[in-house]
Amino acid sequence: MFYYNQYVRAQSLDEAYELYQKKTNFVLGGMLWLKMKNKTLGTAIDLCDLGLEAIEEDENEFRIGAYVSLRQIETHESLNAYTDGAIAEAVRHIVGVQFRNVATVGGSIWGRFGFSDVMTVFRALGAKVRLHHAGIMDLDEFARLPRTTRDILVEVIVPKNVQSVVYLSQRNQSTDFPVLTCAVAKRDGRYVAVIGASPYMAQPVWDEQGILDAADGQELSDEQIEKFADQVSEHIRFGTNMRAGAEYRKIICKVLVKRAVKQAVGKGIA
Repeated sequence: MFYYNQYVRAQSLDEAYELYQKKTNFVLGGMLWLKMKNKTLGTAIDLCDLGLEAIEEDENEFRIGAYVSLRQIETHESLNAYTDGAIAEAVRHIVGVQFRNVATVGGSIWGRFGFSDVMTVFRALGAKVRLHHAGIMDLDEFARLPRTTRDILVEVIVPKNVQSVVYLSQRNQSTDFPVLTCAVAKRDGRYVAVIGASPYMAQPVWDEQGILDAADGQELSDEQIEKFADQVSEHIRFGTNMRAGAEYRKIICKVLVKRAVKQAVGKGIA
């Protein structure tokens, strides 16, 4: 059973940040994974009064508040038009609509869960996060921060620099945790594949050798796609848990990367 000693609705980010500096205090998100703990904590810090539940857009980026629900990003027309439905595809298998109405983007990102579909697709999109104290940083940099970091996640920023993006996952059943997640994106002219649920946290593999570069007027060959899939599978660390073995995950990785690249080729995002 999960208990806490005090509940505070923070009236400012400064107040929330100061409260969070005490090790036993914690920030409430959707309270869907946190409540599974078997311990007693200090003060529960609620950010619901701070206006962090909006998605804003301008010509350069999307800004997604930390308290935006997974259902909001699943149904947001502009965000899904920009990503050609990849955002909706990334979250539609997460338990059910009732769950996604409560689970938050901030909680999904802050938790850095190995099984996170959300982390996979946002890393592929080259997202950034804004922390109250540390400021704006790449999501890749945030993922490397110590889990003991005591800061407040304010928003996730998605720059509009993606030419195409595809999200795929493999599950034993539709609403189960994924066996493997895969997002392939073309950003600033170069492809990147992000593999998650390996079962470790999602990791990007860039096409640094230009394997997927195509000559003008020519399509990518099956050999190029196969070579890139092999490169990705060799750079990802796979493990075994109750859902799948490491060798199976490696095989699935190659299949998903090839499928995602083939879907991404020819897609254009305005």
